[in-house]
Amino acid sequence: MLDANLLRNDLDAVAARLSGRGYTLDRDRYQELDARRRSILQEAEALKAERNRVSDEVGRLKRAKENADSLIAQQREVGDQLKALELAEREIEAAFKDFLAGLPNPPHASVPVGRDEHANVEIKCWGQIPAIEKPLDHVELGARLGILDVERAPKLSGARFSVLLGLGAKLERALAQFMLDQHEKVGYQEVIPPYLVNADSMFGTGQLPKFEQDLFKVPHGDSFLYLIPTAEVPLTNLFRNEILELEALPTRLCALTPCFRSEAGSYGKDTKGIIRQHQFHKVELVAFAAPDQAEAELERLTSNAEAILEALELPYRRVLLCTGDMGFSSQKTYDLEVWLPSQNTYREISSCSWFGDFQARRANIRFRPKDGKPGFLHTLNGSGLAVGRTWVAVLENYQQPDGSIVVPEVLRPYLKGLEVIR
Repeated sequence: MLDANLLRNDLDAVAARLSGRGYTLDRDRYQELDARRRSILQEAEALKAERNRVSDEVGRLKRAKENADSLIAQQREVGDQLKALELAEREIEAAFKDFLAGLPNPPHASVPVGRDEHANVEIKCWGQIPAIEKPLDHVELGARLGILDVERAPKLSGARFSVLLGLGAKLERALAQFMLDQHEKVGYQEVIPPYLVNADSMFGTGQLPKFEQDLFKVPHGDSFLYLIPTAEVPLTNLFRNEILELEALPTRLCALTPCFRSEAGSYGKDTKGIIRQHQFHKVELVAFAAPDQAEAELERLTSNAEAILEALELPYRRVLLCTGDMGFSSQKTYDLEVWLPSQNTYREISSCSWFGDFQARRANIRFRPKDGKPGFLHTLNGSGLAVGRTWVAVLENYQQPDGSIVVPEVLRPYLKGLEVIR
């Protein structure tokens, strides 16, 4: 959520930054809401001052044993006016909060301006693309090896679900454990969070209210609980409404969780195989940093995700997303894209984002500096990595002419020394 003072102090600059994202700020609506808020607050302050003045005068008259009936009536009238104003204040504050909640995060100055992915900028390219004549895709490879079943899964749950079998399941588990082990070595604390969260948690990280159609939810009492679309949600909200000490920052967490996404609006995209699923596993990295630490923390977190790809010897590239291709809550995002031989292109396997204080304001997460009052910290997160897409990349990049899959060397200890999946 944006700082309301940014809008009040430099509306033109905020509008210009948001326009780079393809978002048109409704200035008239903002000015109407802001003027109404200030008018109500000023009126309330004036009435409170009048109430205090009348109360003092009533007290003086009573002490002097003089008649105060008219002032008591006036006091009652002022009280009624204040009650009406309090209701109006709650209504305007709710409307103003809803307006702010709908505004995306303005992009960082280092983000290239562009409408879509065509304006993204390649920052780095790593690894040797394998020379594979007529590469098979992961669906055919998995089916031939008996480790992937996309035919039976729909009768269990419908489209965009899959079943991993035997060594396919073991490979997924090995990848996830390898990722967690590597991230622990560089300072991330592992967490097993709830997979169902409340609406406040979804609001805190920016999924609600804008992206409710993308979420799965279940009735719970008089409200709903939401299946997490990523571990970013519970990990970030662990510290909702808390103040962290500066000495504790940066705080780094990681979690392996299932992720649930309805993929509303994505029908027709990546329908074959397990690239885009309603349910998948992901290792998520989340960091909390002081504002002056955050930019360096983005580079560190992104490098931590890259280290997994490099250890697995999977060719990839790092891309800086342009203003029009970033997520709603992000102010700067790097995508990591892994090479998929069957598609002859790079495909996203991780997004590493810096949110500034956007999420911290929504979730009220602050830190206490050495001198001064508590302020909002910065949040960051990234996939380290999406396990299913890493599974796909391993199958496709390590495929052999006979259809077998060489197991990456770093995974072999997790698979009891297995070198080849046949």
